[in-house]
Amino acid sequence: MPAFGADEPRLLIVGLAPGMHGANRTGRPFTGDYAGILLYETLHRYGYANRADAVALGDGLELRACRITNAVKCLPPANKPQPDEVRRCNDHLKRELEQPPAAAAILTLGAIAHQAVLMAFGLRRADYTFAHGACHTLPDGRALFDSYHCSRYNTQTRRLTDQMFRDVFEAIGKYLNKR
Repeated sequence: MPAFGADEPRLLIVGLAPGMHGANRTGRPFTGDYAGILLYETLHRYGYANRADAVALGDGLELRACRITNAVKCLPPANKPQPDEVRRCNDHLKRELEQPPAAAAILTLGAIAHQAVLMAFGLRRADYTFAHGACHTLPDGRALFDSYHCSRYNTQTRRLTDQMFRDVFEAIGKYLNKR
């Protein structure tokens, strides 16, 4: 599954893997599935997208200064990436992480995406613990922001609320405005 968005983003979002009923079907990350609802509404609210919904390729959605990729590039069995899949796809993620400018922010959606980013940078998980709303300074100076994944399960159980997600984007905005 190819990444989607700006070639030189100020914000790189790393999700888990293509969703069975969304990206795997539509060919674009977070498009046509429940997890994309909150993500694209939020991207639109903060000026990263020209519209608040993503239903299919060719729907006119464009990202501004933002790019979305996944830790795993193809649909995993049972819709949850296994550690060996994350390892096999990590070289792809590593190349994508080399693209954003040094002043960019990276947002991981969930612990698996967070760990995949650390693996791509060759960093120890113990030094960068995943926590919703956390911000870690990476050795290259970029900031790594963490959020719970915007999945149906997380939003319906209120583990992740709209406000919690917006709070992460507020922190990202403050970081990027200082750069």
